[in-house]
Formats: sequence, structure tokens, C-alpha cells
Amino acid sequence: MGVFGSDLLALLGAITISSWIVFGTPVIWNARELSNRNAWTYVSLLFLGSIIGSYSSMRTWTTRAPRPTYGRAVAIVSMTGAVTAVGLSLFRPYFSRSHFVTTMATFLVFAVAHRVVRRRRPWVERFVVVTQEKKLAMEIDGTDHAVVETVLSPQEHPPSVPLDPGTTLVVDLRAVLSDDMAQYVSSLSMAGYPVRGLLNVYEEHMERLPMVHLAEGWELTAPVSRNVYAPVKRVADFILTLVAAPLWLVLMVLVAIVVRMDSPGPVIFRQERVGKDGKRFTLYKFRTMRTDAEKDGPRFAEVNDPRITRSGRFLRKSRLDELPQLINVLRGELSLVGPRPERPVFVRDFSRKIPFYNARSLVRPGVTGWAQVNYGYADDVADTIDKLTFDLYYVKHMSAWLDIQILGQSIWTVLTGSGAR
Repeated sequence: MGVFGSDLLALLGAITISSWIVFGTPVIWNARELSNRNAWTYVSLLFLGSIIGSYSSMRTWTTRAPRPTYGRAVAIVSMTGAVTAVGLSLFRPYFSRSHFVTTMATFLVFAVAHRVVRRRRPWVERFVVVTQEKKLAMEIDGTDHAVVETVLSPQEHPPSVPLDPGTTLVVDLRAVLSDDMAQYVSSLSMAGYPVRGLLNVYEEHMERLPMVHLAEGWELTAPVSRNVYAPVKRVADFILTLVAAPLWLVLMVLVAIVVRMDSPGPVIFRQERVGKDGKRFTLYKFRTMRTDAEKDGPRFAEVNDPRITRSGRFLRKSRLDELPQLINVLRGELSLVGPRPERPVFVRDFSRKIPFYNARSLVRPGVTGWAQVNYGYADDVADTIDKLTFDLYYVKHMSAWLDIQILGQSIWTVLTGSGAR
């Protein structure tokens, strides 16, 4: 039984246990407090909410390998509660608040519990890959939850034996297949074996775009302008930043005092950056370097950079130097999550040297981002290319789920100070 079926069973169990606790009978239709009509309406809304929550969760599996996660359990239970609450307010059947609260709490416990059991079992996807890019296949094989059993050349004669049960055939859609290999792929697909594209499998397990696609051509599978999350994201950024303002404003005052006492010069450092659609804006940060840090021209920060002040080392490590960027978020120049904005001089240089570098500007830049939590600091072209594979992955798969994950990982990065210079 899959995760979806287990969640439905978990909800049924939660309804049964809650009925026993609240009404004294495991069958809700036997409860004297509820008529059959009200009970059917109430239970139908619960299952409808669970189905909608599970469907929404499964739709996001296109961005990651579908391992059962606790975050999805919380999201499904929350969606179940929300849909039921809306339905109850519309249809106004009589229901028990005690039963509703108990059902939601029990459902969450059961949903998390069956995921604990599933995550204890070894979880891997097995692949046979048809591609000339053996390096991509080996990178997939090196991840925790994928095993590449063999790599076939698109032009070679296909094997005569069928795939083992549970194995997925992965095909590089950019490759030109020989007639025999094309027939082999077609026959397996018609026989019911799972056949998938290499790009999608690579993105799911590596959580980045393959490097070869940056050199040979990269396309968004769906236009960013049609991402319905984009306008919601802007509203969420503004509300979250405004709600947290009492905390970060107090921290900013304390940090400003430290910077002022540590070294002469302005407390706030202003720098021109490139934002969404190539528009330039002024980025605010606490000053962490000497005032003459760029007397010889712009350059990246180095390990143990002598230009960094004493307080600056702590501020960079803790990321407290970036607190003023929340003002940029309120002004709409930054998002909480997105590709980090670069300086115009570096953007011009990288745009000439790196294909599709400007595609980062299709979305609003962020205080933190997918590349930041997965790669850290980049100080040359090679590192920037690696980071770009993560940035373009984010551009392609931008969603609330991914933003929540990035914010969670960013908190860990702040606590550990990893990747700072």
C-alpha cells in the first residue's frame, strides 16, 4: 500500500478512535449526537480534505524524489482541517468540535507514525540508463536513494533480457537512438515498464540541473511567468518580514552599536546589485570590511580576508550582516528566498562566460537561496557555474514547499556558520 492509501487508513482510524473517545462508540453513525446526514457530510469533508492534501503533496514530487516526509504529513493534515472547516461553514451541518480536534490530532500522529515505519526501510530507486553522458548516470548512482544498474549507449544493440521488476528505464531525450534501441525503449514502455527522462531523474535525485544542459541548451519546462506561486510569494515575504519586524529591528540596533564601536566608518554598507529582470537596486548590509576595502577595485571575499573587521568576522559567520536586507524585502527588491543578487560588474563578466547566467534574474533575488544552502560561497567562474545549476533548479521549481525547506536549512546554516567568508 502506498503513502496515499496509508494516509486514508490513518484518517479512518483517527475518526474511529475519536468517535470512541467523544461519543462512546467507534462508529460515528451510531452517535446519538449526530444524525446520519450530518455524519455523512462531516466524514465526506474530512476525506475530501485528505484527498486534496495528498494530491497537492504528490504534485510537488516532480521536484524531488518521492520519499515519505514528515513535512508532507503536517501539510496533508493541515489541508484536511482547512477544507473540512470551510465545508462546515458553508453547509452548516451539526458536528462536534471535540471530535474534530481529536480527529486532527490523532490523524497527525498516525500520518507521522506510518512515515516513521516507511523511512526505516531501505529506500532506493533502481535505474537502467540510456545515455552518452555516463558522468550524469554516475552522479545519480552516487546519491543516497538511487542505484544505476547499467548504462546503455543510445547506439548500441539493446540487451535481450527484460528489465528486472521494480527497475525504471531512464532515457536521455537529447540522444539520438538507434533503430534497435528505439524499438527496445518503445517495447518496454508498451509492456508497462516505467520509462522516464534523464533530466527529470537527475533533478529529482541531485536537486540541481545537469551541467551539460548549461552548455548544450537549457529550457524551462513551464514559463516562470505562469507560476501561480510568484504573486503569493511576494505577499508572504511582506507579511512574514513585517510580523518579525520587532525582533529584527532590535537586533539591528544592537549590531549597529557593535559595528560603530569596532571601527570607523558608516554602519550601513550600500552596494548596487542586479535584481529581477536585470533591474538594479541598492542592497543594504552592515559594514563588515574596512572603508578602503575596494581601493584596488571590486573583488570577491577570500578565506581569512584581511579587509574584514573584527566584528565583521562574527557578523559574516552568523549572517547578521544581512539583517538590513529585510528592508529590501519590504521594498520589493528582494525576496526572502531566491538566487543571491550579484554586483553589475560580476554579472556582466559571468554573462559573457557562462551560458544562461542571466536566467537567474527571471525570479526575484533572495536573502537566502537554494544555491546558498547547498553550495556556499563562490569566488571564481568554476564555482559560479556550479552554483548556477542550483539557482536554475530553483527558478524551474520555485514553490512554497521548496522555500520552506530553504528557510529551514538557512536557519541551520546560521547556527553552524558554514559557508561564510
